[in-house]
Amino acid sequence: MSKPAKPRYRQLKELIIGQISAGELRPRDRVPSENELVDATGVSRMTANRALRELNDEGYVERVAGVGTFVSDFKAVSHVLEVRNIADEIERRGHNHTAIVLVQEKSAAAPGTARALRVDEGTEVFHLVLIHHENALPIQVEHRCVLMEFAPDCLQQDFTAITPSAYLSAISPLQEAEHVVRAVMPDAEIRNSLEMGDHEPCLLVSRRTWAHGRTVSFARLYHPGSRYELSGHYVPPGTEAFSRAGEYNDE
Repeated sequence: MSKPAKPRYRQLKELIIGQISAGELRPRDRVPSENELVDATGVSRMTANRALRELNDEGYVERVAGVGTFVSDFKAVSHVLEVRNIADEIERRGHNHTAIVLVQEKSAAAPGTARALRVDEGTEVFHLVLIHHENALPIQVEHRCVLMEFAPDCLQQDFTAITPSAYLSAISPLQEAEHVVRAVMPDAEIRNSLEMGDHEPCLLVSRRTWAHGRTVSFARLYHPGSRYELSGHYVPPGTEAFSRAGEYNDE
């Protein structure tokens, strides 16, 4: 039994998202107007309006009254706690990043993962487990589940050469991220992987990311409490920055 055809507005949205992902439309580039989309694709004006309106609501584009529609500058609207690539963090410190892949497989979503990804329990997802090292010292254990339809080539990637975060960002601009940060006592497996002491807590960052209007990835990122910190620097829109981020160190 064949699947029903996607609504025209959704096809148009995916066309524009694909152009953004491929770099054909770059941040701040003008997106074709409703009239131009009608002429180019043959859709109705109502269909073109809905596609642009939903792209605006989902953060892919910005509609400026009387001016036009433009590709969003995702870097300019990132949250205070950004979606950071662990390899970039380490390289910015002048150190060497390496990764060991422990798990790269299909897996049935457990209850917590299913709730996080908003899928049914038991839905097949891609499951990844990596240990990230900074100058050969383990700094992060990454447990990540990814929707299969979002990243169909996930199992073919070499995650010793590209991090899962960088890979997912390259597939499609991420619209939104959620972080929950807490201190936990790790189990024996995490403690051994991170070479931690018996009574040392770890910092757990639970991260969900959205693209195409839905949750596409859920990760649990474990860090040794004595060897990792999170920091952020925020300047409200329209105000001038007086400090220089990264200068302060209380040690």
